[in-house]
Amino acid sequence: MMTPDTATGKPHPIIDAWIQPWTAEVVARMPERNWALADRYGNAKRLREGISIETMVEEMDAAGVDTALCSAGPLVPVHIVEEAVATYPDRLIGVGTADPWGPDGVMVAVRELKRQVHEHGFKALKLEPFIDRRDPTEAGWYPLYAACVELDVTVQIQVGNTGPPTYPSHTGLPLHVDQVAVHFPELRIVAGHIGWPWTEEMIAIAWKHPNVWIDTSAHLPKHYPPEFLRFLKTFGQDRCIWASDWPILAFDRTLKQVEDLALPPEVRRKFLHDNAVTAFALG
Repeated sequence: MMTPDTATGKPHPIIDAWIQPWTAEVVARMPERNWALADRYGNAKRLREGISIETMVEEMDAAGVDTALCSAGPLVPVHIVEEAVATYPDRLIGVGTADPWGPDGVMVAVRELKRQVHEHGFKALKLEPFIDRRDPTEAGWYPLYAACVELDVTVQIQVGNTGPPTYPSHTGLPLHVDQVAVHFPELRIVAGHIGWPWTEEMIAIAWKHPNVWIDTSAHLPKHYPPEFLRFLKTFGQDRCIWASDWPILAFDRTLKQVEDLALPPEVRRKFLHDNAVTAFALG
């Protein structure tokens, strides 16, 4: 799947910026209302059975994915990611979770984030505000943003319409990202899911702020909005990051469709590797 560098002849490595473990424990925690999204993607049967970490890495191998940012979240226990990263330290990079809305308060969430970074080397904090029904601009998130700046880790946040129909979509408005970026110009922010259906607004925010990137998680390349494709190929080629949202989308299927886009080699390298290195400070 990798295109050789014209200067060295060696293949470019590929980074997937958004995957999550899907073990039996994750499946057991998944609310029934969330399965409607898997039904739409046509892989509900497989997802309901659960997938081992070993199988996940085997599928990375088969598709030519070298490294993936593997995330915890409100529905994915952090210990699963910690164990996965410890087992495959050269393949998986941890993305943590912290809940400022829990009964113990925001400072407990800040300390938990620091633990994940210091003890397990996590490189980002995943936020899915729609699950908490809290806009990203609400005050409870702000101590976590400040902690990310202090720890030099990235915030990865769901932007755009939500998949499961029982969650509100207002939490995914790109203008929330704009306000956070204004308040925290040193905070690296990766906005997931292309911001669809507010893609043009998301493009405007990523163009405006040098600390904001857009990832393509949960979107097949053949369905990328035309305005996003133009952004990717031209003035936004340094702001776009490939991500699958595995196991919602398969590695091999999405990468095959990336090849079908016929991106110029330099743009392809940035999209599949270089921009993720910059956005998540992986260098």
